[in-house]
Amino acid sequence: MSICDQSLPYVRAISPYQPGKPITQLAREMGIPVERIIKLASNENPLGMSPKARAAMERAAATLERYPDDFELKAAVAGHTGFGMERIVLGNGSNDLLDMAARVFLAPGRSTVFSQHAFAVYPLASLSVGAELIAVPAKDFGHDLDAMRAAIRPDTRLIWIANPNNPTGTFVPYPQLKAFMQSIPADVVVVLDEAYNEYLPPDVREDSKEWLAEFPNLLITRTFSKIYGLAGLRIGYGLASPEIADLMNRVRQPFNCNNLALAAARAALGDHEFVARSQELNRAGMTQLTEGFSRLGYEYIPSCGNFVAFRAGDAATVNQKLLKQGVIVRPVAGYGMPEWLRVTIGTEAENRQFLDALEKARG
Repeated sequence: MSICDQSLPYVRAISPYQPGKPITQLAREMGIPVERIIKLASNENPLGMSPKARAAMERAAATLERYPDDFELKAAVAGHTGFGMERIVLGNGSNDLLDMAARVFLAPGRSTVFSQHAFAVYPLASLSVGAELIAVPAKDFGHDLDAMRAAIRPDTRLIWIANPNNPTGTFVPYPQLKAFMQSIPADVVVVLDEAYNEYLPPDVREDSKEWLAEFPNLLITRTFSKIYGLAGLRIGYGLASPEIADLMNRVRQPFNCNNLALAAARAALGDHEFVARSQELNRAGMTQLTEGFSRLGYEYIPSCGNFVAFRAGDAATVNQKLLKQGVIVRPVAGYGMPEWLRVTIGTEAENRQFLDALEKARG
């Protein structure tokens, strides 16, 4: 008997998360110079990080011999959100917060509900603690809240909702989401993953964090990886009732956020000009890509994030042709979408290079 046979069976059942292909890996595989490759696979900010965040990170480099002190970032998040520090949990990226939620509320004999085509970390985090998965069929590639409500069982303890959703970009209007919260059992926790919240058009955005006063079973997670451009630093935060935050802090790894990430995130919160520029670039890029898909005859899913999923047909072949041209996008077959690819919105030049490559890949 192998030593691995002594591991937990539900851990052995996990398929590891597959990240987007790194630029350096494609350069090695295809022999393409790094400077000719564009990566539009991981929903990163094409503007990079906030200049204020970069300067703060460089200053923090002088403190790396010290263990982190997260007080200042918690205070900054409290000021940004209007909530007390007792409601805030910091994470090594928002993925860390999702994992904490699973560890606190899920276990063998408990179930969790999530949508088809939703973020891959939800089943991964749930399986890692032995919970039973209830995957609800999507509606128009998005969350079917009525079906998710009907799927709740007596042993259900956690529901995952991404809004906007990754990888489809679909969005549940806030009135529908609030009605859902009002209709579910009060002892079922809802994780509202708002990693792409800052990309929402202003006319559909609502201050969901204000719901925390009404719904003590709500946990909102947000990240600095997307619009703030800090993906490589791994930093995010959660907002919850003081009781849920306390439980999550009990399972949180000590010093789970490093000095560079803490300093950069604090500065990024205050760089409103950078956020506005990122939003403007995203709006223009979304128009550029969707008009390009229409011109080339590709179906796409209207998106509220910084990415678009489009139906490529033989997606694996199209993806390979794009890679040979130095363009990295994201296959989403693992999300039950074998004919689709997801592309991150880049700069105007990157978007143009992608569309040119896609047109060649079609021929």
